[in-house]
Amino acid sequence: MKEDYYDILGISKGATAAEIKKAYRKMAVKYHPDKNPDDTKAEDMFKKAAEAYDVLSNPDKKARYDQMGHAAFDGSGGFGGGGSMNMDDIFSQFGDIFGSAFGGGGGGFGGFGGGQRRAKGSNLRIRVKLTLEEIATGAEKKIKVKRKVQAEGTTYKTCSTCNGMGQVTRVTNTILGRMQTAAPCNVCGGSGQMIDKKPADADAQGLKVHEETVSIKIPPGVVEGMQLKVSGKGNDAPGNGIAGDLLVAIEEKEHDQLQREGDNLHYDLYVSFSEAALGASKEIQTVNGKVRIKIEPGVQSGKILRLRGKGIPSINGYGKGDLLVHVNVWTPKTLSKEQKEFFEQMSGDSNFEPNPEKSDKSFFEKVKDMFS
Repeated sequence: MKEDYYDILGISKGATAAEIKKAYRKMAVKYHPDKNPDDTKAEDMFKKAAEAYDVLSNPDKKARYDQMGHAAFDGSGGFGGGGSMNMDDIFSQFGDIFGSAFGGGGGGFGGFGGGQRRAKGSNLRIRVKLTLEEIATGAEKKIKVKRKVQAEGTTYKTCSTCNGMGQVTRVTNTILGRMQTAAPCNVCGGSGQMIDKKPADADAQGLKVHEETVSIKIPPGVVEGMQLKVSGKGNDAPGNGIAGDLLVAIEEKEHDQLQREGDNLHYDLYVSFSEAALGASKEIQTVNGKVRIKIEPGVQSGKILRLRGKGIPSINGYGKGDLLVHVNVWTPKTLSKEQKEFFEQMSGDSNFEPNPEKSDKSFFEKVKDMFS
């Protein structure tokens, strides 16, 4: 079991954004590689803290984590997704939090405290459509993606403007004194490097478009609109920087017989008058194939049969939903002469008169029971 992100940072679930940032900075400084050289335990804690902060500092990720725990990011990889942490990623994204404790830098190229920052490539976004069957079992999709990669033969040299630091420092005189600020270098874009040589088919950054097949693992129970992340499969960054990520938005295909509601599924079953009166064995569709269910004699229209565990697996790993079968007694729209005479004879029979018992719940009571 993965550790709780709040426990890692030593904060409560109601901590403010400022408190989350303060707790992370405290841990990041304590376990920083510069203070703990060759200490694998400290490095592990440094990475855990960064992963926790990546989730809890992002309102959208935090809301998903508070609702579903670590399962909200299963299969997404990278920060907050169970993937391996990369020191360059940490310093690239969160280096400014360390302040001047370690040279005021983001780290990355030539040591963790040297002030250098590696540029990160842009993310790519795609949509993947899934059937209910694929959502129920999980799936692996192979998608062709066009991404920018460093062109073969491209070489770089140290940026002459920032001297390879990736950022420039500006000093401004104010009424309060001299103020020093740092900003990404506008010449190299923060990579610290410039193009030296590049092939003719490369763009100004030494990149070219390359199509490759990416394998995406979809965990069971995903929902419409959920976004998964495949780390490092976005566009490359110039200057041997960090590749961006591939963001995968989930879309759900409409099923021709089943309707999804959370982890539960709904199925409309139509039976004839004779089947309702005499009982029957009916075949119905589930996400795992077809099954047969028994219809008891005298079943009423509106009856809901619950097939436990025949729904969608919970994304947080806590069991499965149910399949709710809604029984509808089908009334013929046209009758033959003989059929009409039969029903006219039965119209005066007391056994055919509606006589609901207390056990025959109303539609609203059935809905209430269904969600209780």
